Amino acid sequence: MFTPASLRRFLDRLYLGAGVLAAASIAAICALMLAQAFGREAGIPIPGADDIVAWLCAAAAFLALGHTFRAGDLVRVGVFLDRLPERARWLAEVLALGITAIFTTYMLWAVTRFVYDSWRFNEVAQGLIKVPIWIPQLALVAGIAIFYVAVIDELPAVLRREKPSYQRAEEARAAAGDFSEKL
Repeated sequence: MFTPASLRRFLDRLYLGAGVLAAASIAAICALMLAQAFGREAGIPIPGADDIVAWLCAAAAFLALGHTFRAGDLVRVGVFLDRLPERARWLAEVLALGITAIFTTYMLWAVTRFVYDSWRFNEVAQGLIKVPIWIPQLALVAGIAIFYVAVIDELPAVLRREKPSYQRAEEARAAAGDFSEKL
């Protein structure tokens, strides 16, 4: 049975794990592109590398969403929010999270249906590697699902007028003198 503390640990590990998978996807893109460049010079082609790089790009982008959201690294309009009075800022945060939750719910449904249709129709990738396309598409569903959980995870804290994790992360960076996200 989940206690609040164990649920928090599980969710934090889920976000971190997705972030690690996104970073691993980027590292794999780098390795594959370097292998392609050296292989080209050596006359050793790497068939299907472009397809794999495309799938890894999508995986990196979507798997990173939940982690970057919680870490305060997604683009937000903090300049606008910081100028609002406390109550107006709280309402804006609730409204933004509510709209994001609704949009993410629709996005998760639509992408899941899209991937299900790819599976149902036995759709195969068009490139050199003939793989059922739903397999690399699963990263999109997983990434959006984790982002959805992260948004829903923040909503109760904001409704209780607590600082969301993304705001705490931004404040911690500012306190440490790291203003890199402001550039």
